[in-house]
Amino acid sequence: MPFIHPSNCPFVLNCVKVLDPQYGMYVWPCAVVLAQYVWMHRMELEGKTVLEIGAGVSLPGVLAAKCGAQVTLSDNAELPHCLDNCRRTSQENELSLSVVGITWGQVSSSLLLLPALDVILGSDVFYEPEDFENILFTIAFLLRRNPHAQFWTTYQERSADWSIEALLHKWNLKCVDVPLESFHANKEHLAGSNLPGSHTVQMMIISLKEPWAR
Repeated sequence: MPFIHPSNCPFVLNCVKVLDPQYGMYVWPCAVVLAQYVWMHRMELEGKTVLEIGAGVSLPGVLAAKCGAQVTLSDNAELPHCLDNCRRTSQENELSLSVVGITWGQVSSSLLLLPALDVILGSDVFYEPEDFENILFTIAFLLRRNPHAQFWTTYQERSADWSIEALLHKWNLKCVDVPLESFHANKEHLAGSNLPGSHTVQMMIISLKEPWAR
């Protein structure tokens, strides 16, 4: 996937993926949109510490690293093939990024040993409704340890009946919707990828509420 470096020199990110999207190793439209947001905010990310959760092919995280961020890639600790894919994508892009197994909803040593974070990335992690609370538990845990951090996430609208509003309130979190047009992501073609017209992708930023806003 091609991008233009601030020096005006183009560079290409190599994503290791498989044809079976069920394994979380496919470049979904959400990843491309989140990568566009990362790219448009690359100056803010330089020197920052970033974690990508549910990374899979790791497009947003690898791009953040190319923009100067200190990045850790993570995926389900119980899916070693996904973790291997994170490592391969890192290597394919001549990077040596830390890769850790983090299972949503569990407080593991990998979670506890993470460095202080500025930004958490996650594309299409809100895929299965039964995972929503575990995801937000993990995000709330990380944000309480890093109160000034933000969770940048994109999701695909799959059902009007799915909502995280009650869970955000439960875990003392707030979210702000980010219009795609505000970062030039409301296009069919982004970074050399085709966004299928049947998909509606949204972007939001989740952060911790003030203690008094429970």
